[in-house]
Amino acid sequence: MDPPQLLFYVNGQKVVEKNVDPEMMLLPYLRKNLRLTGTKYGCGSGGCGACTVMLSRYNPSTKTVRHHPVNACLTPICSLYGTAVTTVEGIGNTRTRLHPIQERIAKCHGTQCGFCTPGMVMSMYALLRNHPEPTLDQLTDALGGNLCRCTGYRPIIDACKTFCKASGCCQSKENGVCCLDQGINGLAEFQEGDETNPELFSEEEFLPLDPTQELIFPPELMRIAEKQPPKTRVFCGDRVTWISPVTLKELVEAKFKHPQAPIVMGYTSVGPEVKFKGVFHPIIISPDRIEELSVISQDQDGLTLGAGLSLDQVKDILADVVWKLPEEKTQTYRALLKHLRTLAGAQIRNMASLGGHIVSRHLDSDLNPLLAVGNCTLNLLSKDGERQIPLNEQFLRKCPEEDLKPQEVLVSVNIPCSRKWEFVSAFRQAQRQQNALAIVNSGMRVLFKEGGGVIEELSILYGGVGPTTISAKNSCQRLIGRPWDEEMLDKACRLVLDEVTLAGSAPGGKVEFKRTLIISFLFKFYLEVSQGLKREDPGHYPSLAGNYESALEDLHSKHHWRTLTHQNVDPAQLPQDPIGRPIMHLSGIKHATGEAVYCDDMPAVDQELFLTFVTSSRAHAKIVSIDLSEALSLPGVVDIITASHLQEANSFGTETFLATDEVHCVGHLVCAVIADSEKRAKQAAKQVKVVYQDLEPLILTIEEAIQHKSFFESERKLECGNVDEAFKIVDQILEGEIHIGGQEHFYMETQSMLVVPKGEDGEIDIYVSTQFPRYIQDIVAATLKLSVNKVMCHVRRVGGAFGGKVGKTSILAAITAFAASKHGRAVRCILERGEDMLITGGRHPYLGKYKAGFMNDGRILALDVEHYCNAGCSLDESLWVIEMGLLKMDNAYKFPNLRCRGWACRTNLPSNTALRGFGFPQAGLVTEACITEVAIKCGLSPEQVRIVNMYKQVDNTHYKQEFSAKTLPECWRECMAKCFYSERKTAVGKFNAENSWKKRGMAMIPLKFPVGIGSVAMGQAAALVHIYLDGSALVSHGGIEMGQGVHTKMIQVVSRELRMPMSSVHLRGTSTETVPNTNASGGSVVADLNGLAVKDACQTLLKRLEPIISKNPQGTWKDWAQTAFDQSISLSAIGYFRGYESNINWEKGEGHPFEYFVFGAACSEVEIDCLTGNHKTIRTDIVMDVGHSINPALDIGQVEGAFIQGMGLYTIEELNYSPQGTLYSRGPNQYKIPAICDIPTEVHISFLPPSEQSNTLYSSKGLGESGVFLGCSVFFAIHDAVRAARQERGVSGPWKLSSPLTPEKIRMACEDKFTKMIPRDEPGSYVPWNIPV
Repeated sequence: MDPPQLLFYVNGQKVVEKNVDPEMMLLPYLRKNLRLTGTKYGCGSGGCGACTVMLSRYNPSTKTVRHHPVNACLTPICSLYGTAVTTVEGIGNTRTRLHPIQERIAKCHGTQCGFCTPGMVMSMYALLRNHPEPTLDQLTDALGGNLCRCTGYRPIIDACKTFCKASGCCQSKENGVCCLDQGINGLAEFQEGDETNPELFSEEEFLPLDPTQELIFPPELMRIAEKQPPKTRVFCGDRVTWISPVTLKELVEAKFKHPQAPIVMGYTSVGPEVKFKGVFHPIIISPDRIEELSVISQDQDGLTLGAGLSLDQVKDILADVVWKLPEEKTQTYRALLKHLRTLAGAQIRNMASLGGHIVSRHLDSDLNPLLAVGNCTLNLLSKDGERQIPLNEQFLRKCPEEDLKPQEVLVSVNIPCSRKWEFVSAFRQAQRQQNALAIVNSGMRVLFKEGGGVIEELSILYGGVGPTTISAKNSCQRLIGRPWDEEMLDKACRLVLDEVTLAGSAPGGKVEFKRTLIISFLFKFYLEVSQGLKREDPGHYPSLAGNYESALEDLHSKHHWRTLTHQNVDPAQLPQDPIGRPIMHLSGIKHATGEAVYCDDMPAVDQELFLTFVTSSRAHAKIVSIDLSEALSLPGVVDIITASHLQEANSFGTETFLATDEVHCVGHLVCAVIADSEKRAKQAAKQVKVVYQDLEPLILTIEEAIQHKSFFESERKLECGNVDEAFKIVDQILEGEIHIGGQEHFYMETQSMLVVPKGEDGEIDIYVSTQFPRYIQDIVAATLKLSVNKVMCHVRRVGGAFGGKVGKTSILAAITAFAASKHGRAVRCILERGEDMLITGGRHPYLGKYKAGFMNDGRILALDVEHYCNAGCSLDESLWVIEMGLLKMDNAYKFPNLRCRGWACRTNLPSNTALRGFGFPQAGLVTEACITEVAIKCGLSPEQVRIVNMYKQVDNTHYKQEFSAKTLPECWRECMAKCFYSERKTAVGKFNAENSWKKRGMAMIPLKFPVGIGSVAMGQAAALVHIYLDGSALVSHGGIEMGQGVHTKMIQVVSRELRMPMSSVHLRGTSTETVPNTNASGGSVVADLNGLAVKDACQTLLKRLEPIISKNPQGTWKDWAQTAFDQSISLSAIGYFRGYESNINWEKGEGHPFEYFVFGAACSEVEIDCLTGNHKTIRTDIVMDVGHSINPALDIGQVEGAFIQGMGLYTIEELNYSPQGTLYSRGPNQYKIPAICDIPTEVHISFLPPSEQSNTLYSSKGLGESGVFLGCSVFFAIHDAVRAARQERGVSGPWKLSSPLTPEKIRMACEDKFTKMIPRDEPGSYVPWNIPV
């Protein structure tokens, strides 16, 4: 019998696969088999949305087509029979026509590195297919499962908003008045049609959305669905068999034959287990379009939902039912709906099924506690007939007598209606408000005796606090018959804490936070029910105290809106001169169509091999033995490279490549496996057997490093004034410290490289995603013992880098090049997200200790500071990070007597490295924390202390560099005025007086960010400009395009200098072949340095051609080029810039390391929930002095993107390490970067008018990094809100600050009767799950 064929469509083309591998996912199939590389690999776990595509399925019974987004990385191709897949290539391209969403996201500047853009486009496209005029809620919901690390999301929302019905109004008719009406909230100057500020894009030019132009659903698939008698399809692979039954009878039959096989619908639970936990299922049963599994029926008792319905369908069904039925009947449905809105992202909700969610019984399932308290029942079917079991705690604990039998199938779920006097509530708290697994969640239900307010039934279940969902049934039993009052609440809290216990070493950590949440949720439930009783019977029940109402309201969330004020172009400037104009990123359209080629999008080279790494599982150990025999015996494995193969080439500078006899961190590279496919290389890597013997001491934290005096090199020190004398004359002295956690780069494109040996003279080409091609060229040449002129490194574009694609990338490239050279074949190496996070390190965790002497008016006269950074196991750039931290630690303040010292700690963690801001985000936070403490001691506001210590005019820094701070107070005053600081500060005070359980806080932070590299040689740059005979120009330079738009700016420079339209100038990418000896791209200076080199080349050309142009001033470039050629004048020029004067003498502690300073200020307002630790940023205002902006659209994008990245650093991005030094957070499921739900509701960014001329490129300033630090305005606003809560509760004494301010830290700092009630473990009595490094 012929094996069944898999038939589906991709972008309107029919695809028929005869030999299907059930282990094949849609993502690699699209990228490798169909060569559709627009769909990107970002994480492989469905957490980032980079691989979003749209699936369309036809339902013959309703005659409708359902379009929905899915994550291609979790979609097995076997599940696609009869579906139509649409990828980003299928909706539009530059060769035929663009889809409006592609055009708008590019023209609204919604792409920077562009790696996440195809996923964003497809999420939005799927929404538009279902709702051509979506609401803003639908829009933010649709993008909730997509992450972006560059843009800060706002321009993406702007682009998508152009499809919404509403105008530019914020839609938040607060107090019944629209924000755009004159003079409300004093926002008159944000009127639409404000003439002074040209828009960054104009909507009038956009292509209209025309639904009739979309791809139709393939008629052949409709015919198959309508006509062909369905029969079970079986696809057999090497290891896995995939069975797709199409009737309920066949499904039961299959489950009877294979009782251990999982039934999968969306593969969102089984998939990650198979991929990340090594679970293996030889047989998988995947029901396809079985009508009984998607049943929806409703009667007076309740709702029956098919187990095969997706969570998104369940959400729509419940929303409909809630709308139609009276409120008392829909308590359970409302609670379920509340959780469905925040559960995962739209892609996962569209894939995951209700039945799968229930049966998986994840300990943090959001729906199961609610379904259990709602008395739901499960309808099962097997060969033995039908059976019904309750969805209760025993089922969730998998008790055998209450569970499904192995051969049973879950067909549907009955969810009863609620009754009169019955209340159901849902609660959850996660690290991020949406698309994040709950830390603790809960379902609670109470039923009262008719009209008496006495408890008749009570049911409380918690998720996230044990190995399964846990019920507090004994406590509930003991509370029955009690009246609903404060006394009952107090008793309930104590009973529940006794029953629902959590060990100090429980997995997931956050133990005291979880204990607090258990009873905080109970209190919220108490209030919600009290409010409900009052509504039912106002005469009988007392009202809640007014200031308690706030505990029940959701955090401030209105629709996003922003205003941008950038600089105007001088009216005298020529219209064709692009400098200063908001020009779209050159690759923007290609990002949006998926045509932009990244490293892993390059087609496979003939006989290409794949390399993967084996990494250490111990943090400090001796390698006793490595057994490679089993791995080498596997099919397709070509070689395994160890340190002994590399011999003396195993190191470069201070870095060693592969471990020799010891490993110094978990994630240390041990060896490299090379095979003929990625899959085989990965399988072989798992079979490498390494035996370790642990070594002492194991140093993980900064405190341990200080204790063991484990430092790299000696301390670095800067001193000015006389600190010791100053301490004798001050009014007060305080000492404090602050710990700042690390940060993962989370560039969307993981480390990627392809090395191609050329076969002649040992030549080798390296295509790699890096910020520093020259270093890779040098390190590879040294490793292969070649001269540098035979090694060429090429970079077209980088999918995000942020400092993380320099040192480690070069080591990976050296090993990959060694393998390619050894075998004479191309070798590709692409790290998976988890490997990348484990191996590459990130921002340095930091400990700052300070001693400040100050006067009662807030003037700080003496400051003594110590900085320690956790460098990890090798030096990398850690010393430089400490140096930059010390040079920039003064931020915006003049400290007359200052001593600062810094140390780089050597620990057994993966080596930390550069990350946007380079030491300043940590060092600046230490200073601001000190200022905040001083303000509290003086009884002043932090803003007053900031003003009194701020640099004002021309002044000297603590390393004796003179500079003018004239625009710093200007930014501060402008920001104060623009954000209506005093009015809003008063409003915050009023809000806090009226609300007990919600608090608001406000903070304003100044910024002085010095820009410069610290040496002249590292600031040199070169460029090459050719003019061809048709009058077009080609430009090459040493800068790397990683999203910041440097190539766009370079073309603007050529266009201005040669007075040539931008369309005539082209740029192909960066290569060591065209521009040699380039410096790394980073430090906010890439456009500046390379732009000056490009300008130099253009001026050389113009000088040569001046006689020709002056003879024929009306000619075109084509005429001039031809004439020059005829006269034998060269049309090619090299440009060079030697670098800015820059020096620092660490012996003397003085110098002139920086060329100029970026000034700015930011004010943020937040609201926190004191019971859960949640926070929401309500509004942020940023004012920056940017000199003369070359491209305001790109510059605003840099400021905004950096701000959101900084906000993540200081609030939700938390790296967790085990006490043995293993990184737990290895992907978007454990590590949360800001998503669309986290950005401030209102953002107002403005640039000061152009300041004085300087010798930078057109007097511009580099803005790549400075904005990161402004994210701490959110940190200090939260601090302000927490202080208000502590003051109200009478909690005195300092609160030890640390970053990030996660929900856990916010909740535990808002001390109240609940935090006092919980049991606490003695330190030392248990081994914690994680440690702060």
